[in-house]
Amino acid sequence: MKIFVLRQTILSALLLTLLVSLALLPDLPTTPKATAQQPLVKSVDSAGFTVSDVDASAEFFSRVLAFEKVSDVEVVGDDYEHLQGVFGLRMRVVRMRLGDDFIELTEYLAPRGRPIPVDSRSNDLWFQHVAIIVSDMDRAYQWLRKHKVVHASTGPQRLPDWNKNAGGIKAFYFKDPDGHALEILQFPEGKGDAKWHQLAKQDAGKLFLGIDHTAIAISDTDASLKFYRDTLGMRVAGESENYGIEQERLNNVFGARLKITALRAASGPGIEFLEYLAPRDGRSTPGDKKASDLIHWQTKLVTDDIDSAAVRLRERRSDFISSGVIRFVEPVLGFKKSFLVRDPDAHAIQLVER
Repeated sequence: MKIFVLRQTILSALLLTLLVSLALLPDLPTTPKATAQQPLVKSVDSAGFTVSDVDASAEFFSRVLAFEKVSDVEVVGDDYEHLQGVFGLRMRVVRMRLGDDFIELTEYLAPRGRPIPVDSRSNDLWFQHVAIIVSDMDRAYQWLRKHKVVHASTGPQRLPDWNKNAGGIKAFYFKDPDGHALEILQFPEGKGDAKWHQLAKQDAGKLFLGIDHTAIAISDTDASLKFYRDTLGMRVAGESENYGIEQERLNNVFGARLKITALRAASGPGIEFLEYLAPRDGRSTPGDKKASDLIHWQTKLVTDDIDSAAVRLRERRSDFISSGVIRFVEPVLGFKKSFLVRDPDAHAIQLVER
């Protein structure tokens, strides 16, 4: 009995010593595995695209769509060549604002790129647009008709009420002077961000309010989610499956049936996936596409740690457009570090650290 009690006493003492030792250990640093789930992207800054004449494009967006020019910068040099993956470039970048949201128009003074294919369709995988919120669809459409915009839809479409997530939304696709797709969009009460309804009420005379999202045609929602959600850290904000004559006329694709997934960062416009479940004949982005070609769009995402972002994307075998993280002594375009990378369908994503 004495031997048993002695053993118990010794074990208790050893356990107490172990607990005290553990309590005195310094805090261990967080492992990479623990931090790997932190969102890389804190905001969506803007969507931008290459234009043939930046003065003409800026005039169109200002006069027709009420954007304001906020900066006009011309850049040249080795750093920008390595960033954009285009040798011998000279770029002029015009940044424009609508409400709290931005687009960037880039003209390549050298080298000049190729035009948008005349037979481009909304299910081709190079397709991208920005969705501009309007306070009154009928009045906005008449305004666009007055300015003789090129139709991409047959006219404004109201999505049917049977579609729980999209019913009542009004939309219309059209094109800018170079053939880039644009959308005007009006949400019914109870749908969309509440700020759009508040803005419409605050200034009933204001027609164009801001940018809700940029939409991209994709081939596989799961693959795109691995990139945007699982790697970049964006969150899924909504989903729907759209089909019917209204959707066909909106996209101008016969038999269109789309799986739509909306993603958001902590701030800024969303990114919307358009996966065509039918028809499945959309063309892939040309393998030789350059940033100087007019089908080039780049969505700018802001991060606080661009070096970690580059490491994570390389670990996941993402296809880099830039030669690496490019550092700028003079941040004339508003960022100190940046790189461009392709998503699974070759849409260009620009990460920036300010």
